[in-house]
Amino acid sequence: MRIETLLLTPGVAGGVAGLPEIEGIAKSARRIEEFGFDGCTTPEAGHDPFLPLMIAAEHTKRITLGTNVAIAFPRSPFAVAQIAWDLARLSGGRFKLGLGTQVKGHNERRYSTAWPGPPGPRLREYILSMKAIFDTFQNGTKPSFQGEHYNFTLISPFFNPGPIEYPDVPIYVSALNTYMARMAGEICDGVLLHPLGSHSYTRDVVLPAIAKGAAKAGRSPKAVDVVASPFIITGKDKAAVEAALGPVRQQISFYSSTRTYHTVLNYHGWTEIGQELHALSIEGKWVEMATRITDEMLHEIATIGTFDEIVPKLKERWGGVCDTLFMAVGPHIWSDEAKLKELLTALRE
Repeated sequence: MRIETLLLTPGVAGGVAGLPEIEGIAKSARRIEEFGFDGCTTPEAGHDPFLPLMIAAEHTKRITLGTNVAIAFPRSPFAVAQIAWDLARLSGGRFKLGLGTQVKGHNERRYSTAWPGPPGPRLREYILSMKAIFDTFQNGTKPSFQGEHYNFTLISPFFNPGPIEYPDVPIYVSALNTYMARMAGEICDGVLLHPLGSHSYTRDVVLPAIAKGAAKAGRSPKAVDVVASPFIITGKDKAAVEAALGPVRQQISFYSSTRTYHTVLNYHGWTEIGQELHALSIEGKWVEMATRITDEMLHEIATIGTFDEIVPKLKERWGGVCDTLFMAVGPHIWSDEAKLKELLTALRE
């Protein structure tokens, strides 16, 4: 099992806010590599996800570097292909492009981006367009991609970066619902599971959809790198674990208020809770929302245990489900370097 983690911005737990500093990003990337992680990723949460990876590529030699995720639609396929090409070259082939769609409201009201139709088919076309662009970059193929939303039919030598040593840029997509999972199985290199997706939902719904897409493309589902990103609640003792429950309960309530993600709640029989959370989010009652997440929900979605308990629980839940495990390591774990190394070693045994 590969293990990846978040490329932290300095001084901010979770790396999703605050002002990134180049020196801090470089130090964090080196530390992640030194500790033995297989890779690190950057979210698009407050800051651009590509810039930190440029810095990390310069200051590391072994780990993979990926976006988890870059929001696709506010950027054109050509613009993303350009930065992905440069990162692939600069990192020596270690870059992985993770894409997501976000939801309609954020596209229209935060990114000022049009939402002309269902996101799944549009993202599929987006990825096929990028593959055509990569082909032109590497092989000089005449641009001829024409779709409903995206066209790539024009380029001149001045705008073509030319071939590189590592042209096969792996493309990953975030997936919670079946369309995205099928698409990943058909045309992508990996799938980034949503933290809200429980192991049983992933096993019963997502993995069969990936296999269906892979069968359509005539390839094995094992060709798709399944990256699990479970909520992990751990600490040195039960008191530390108990103290960490609240923030995760709050985060689960936030995700569960989004109707796009209600397929997981419906699968588990939590439809009414999802509807209630959505209504509370519209009213801006974010703190109150966390009280609606029951202990049953918390234990089903999150993997919970002390340092001594967490590795067996992660292996039991995710060992037969994912190829890569994403661990968002908090400051309380980073501060115990010996324990962190012990956890990583145990996960790989």
